Amino acid sequence: MSALFSPIEVKDVKLRNRIAIPPMCQYRANDGFVNDWHLAHYASIARGGAGLVIVEATGVAPEGRITPGCTGLWDDAQIEGMARIAAAIKAAGAVAGIQIAHAGRKASANRPWEGDDHIAADDRRGWDTLSPSAIAFGANLPKVPTAMTLEDIERVKADFAAAARRAKQAGFEWLELHFAHGYLAQSFFSVHANQREDEYGGDAVRRGRFLRETYHAVREEWPERLPLTARFGVIEYDGRDEETLQESIELVKALRGDGLDMLSVSIGFSTPKANIPWGPAFLAPIAERVRREAKIPVSSAWGFDSPANAERAVAQEQLDLVMIGRAHLANPHWPYHAAKTLKSDRPSWVLPAPYAHWLERYAVAE
Repeated sequence: MSALFSPIEVKDVKLRNRIAIPPMCQYRANDGFVNDWHLAHYASIARGGAGLVIVEATGVAPEGRITPGCTGLWDDAQIEGMARIAAAIKAAGAVAGIQIAHAGRKASANRPWEGDDHIAADDRRGWDTLSPSAIAFGANLPKVPTAMTLEDIERVKADFAAAARRAKQAGFEWLELHFAHGYLAQSFFSVHANQREDEYGGDAVRRGRFLRETYHAVREEWPERLPLTARFGVIEYDGRDEETLQESIELVKALRGDGLDMLSVSIGFSTPKANIPWGPAFLAPIAERVRREAKIPVSSAWGFDSPANAERAVAQEQLDLVMIGRAHLANPHWPYHAAKTLKSDRPSWVLPAPYAHWLERYAVAE
């Protein structure tokens, strides 16, 4: 058996393989409510054979959405639609996960194909944004956010906890906290966004306080037997990479000590001036270092789209899970493609039986 197709257990959850589909925003929701697009999308992509499917970044509050089309879990009425999605993922044989998020100063934006910029100030679709400090991201996101008060911080932590409770009620079995990509939690940790002089700003320990306290608030609502994970930008590629990476690893160690089950290693995306070295599996060495030094299972989602790269990352113990995103959009049956490429025994059977039966029974030798 290839390393990629070996099972893995995290808490009481067993994944059939090491292939996971990361959160990928669809921007199709209406006031945070999912619809038939989401149900069809997640049911289809889950049938491809991945072990884990994580539903897109879901706002813990209306102002926490990236765009007006983002999903939400700030209202009990939103549970029913999410429950249908979780059930569809499970029916396809995958574990159903969800990522909960607050977009911070990057919120109130147009959908990517409609500008990928802040909604104009005179457009009623937009809203005021929040951040640890009143510092705009810049570039196409110039809106100056409101610096959060201590009351704001307590409210947002409570919003995360409430969204976790709703995710549990909807039937999800894997929860990921979005602490990456220049959104609110990442902004607290980032020197580019956080210039506070209170207990939430200054050195790395204080800048990490919001993340740890948010984790603890969620931990109170999320069952101990189910995986509680986070996606976190451990590096910015902004010229202070080693310092940021060392600070990030120390924070991850603290979160692991708090009980975090897995870290999805990503990029900070906290400044438009970053010089990111895009390329196949370019984060693999970074993820392996976090895994080794923080002593925590890791995943990552950048540039592992080829079966060879995905297999290598698991076999060489750089990653415990490989997040395959874009390749699943191009080919929802990517695991079948990977199983054939890696010469797995009876590769058709990574798919549901109604597909595998026909693919195997009438296969033609190549």
